Amino acid sequence: MKKVLLALVLMAMTFLPISQAFAVSEATVLFLMIAPGARAAGMGEAFVALADDATAVYWNPAGLAFQDGMELTLMHTNWLPQFGSDLFYEFAAITKSFEGIGVIGLNVTYLNLGKQFHTAEDSPTVLDEFTSNEFAISASYGTLLASNWSVGLGLRFIRSNLSPFGAGEEKGDGKTSGIAFDVATLYKMPFLPRLSLGLNLSNMGPKITYSDVAQADPLPTNLKFGFAYKILDDKYNRLTVVGDMNKLMVTRHKDGTSDDFYKAIFTSPWTTTESVYAGEEGDGKNGKQIFNGILSGGLEYWYSDLIALRTGYYWDRPGKVEFISFGAGIQYHKYRFDFGYVSADEGHPLSNTMRFSLTLGF
Repeated sequence: MKKVLLALVLMAMTFLPISQAFAVSEATVLFLMIAPGARAAGMGEAFVALADDATAVYWNPAGLAFQDGMELTLMHTNWLPQFGSDLFYEFAAITKSFEGIGVIGLNVTYLNLGKQFHTAEDSPTVLDEFTSNEFAISASYGTLLASNWSVGLGLRFIRSNLSPFGAGEEKGDGKTSGIAFDVATLYKMPFLPRLSLGLNLSNMGPKITYSDVAQADPLPTNLKFGFAYKILDDKYNRLTVVGDMNKLMVTRHKDGTSDDFYKAIFTSPWTTTESVYAGEEGDGKNGKQIFNGILSGGLEYWYSDLIALRTGYYWDRPGKVEFISFGAGIQYHKYRFDFGYVSADEGHPLSNTMRFSLTLGF
């Protein structure tokens, strides 16, 4: 089993020269990209190389391999509060270690999109009301290949219930299902034990089809790479710095068509590329940029395993999203409560977004 996992991880690492990623909106079922865990949210959503609690099922399944016992994490947040009170996001994950086997995790992600109205094509007359939601059920596995190196896998069932009706004259409805999987690795430097490197290639799978195969959209396949370094690590004081880089593996062409991860696999994301997201520096057609992804980083300070303070910064060039985050945590024995807050410009969709999560150890 470990040899199979090793082969998968090595294969994933050869896929590093992959397609440029444009805006996140080029893919579908984007709720899979919402970051769970108020702890990671407080650090600018940088957690792939730390991944030392149950939220590793999302951030980096390989991080499960370094965990012992059993842990449960629950999170709730009112999502995009400026758009309505009936939008909310829920996340639940449970992990358990098995001696000689590894660590297995299960999690459920749910996004409620609120009440919607079905109107006539040529008038605002309301014909019907319905609610929209999306959810995913995932299983993850992490195991050690060496005392300082782990690998992980994730398998995910996705369900999207956007609408019981088709748009216009389209046949079918706005409901669909899909399957995705993750491969990941986490490496702790033997010559620099305070440094960890993590990589997670997530949400790989076939395109999602709602009503027409010709209009199928790719999954938000994402390559996440990052580091975590413990600046301080003593009995009463711990300070960790983290940094992540994200690349969405979806290419949008100028004719409106898109390639998923598999078709874009041999195009390098590191060379200067032409992007329709040129921003203020171009006319939107011939802009040049070397990196078209997401960078994030943060700090976490713990005092005596009791109180944690966090801050971070998130910079999404293609999506034009930028914010500072703050967070705090309080822990008693194996029970921890975390809070994360996004401080964005007034009017920003994520402004004042708060995440709350509870972690229980057994």
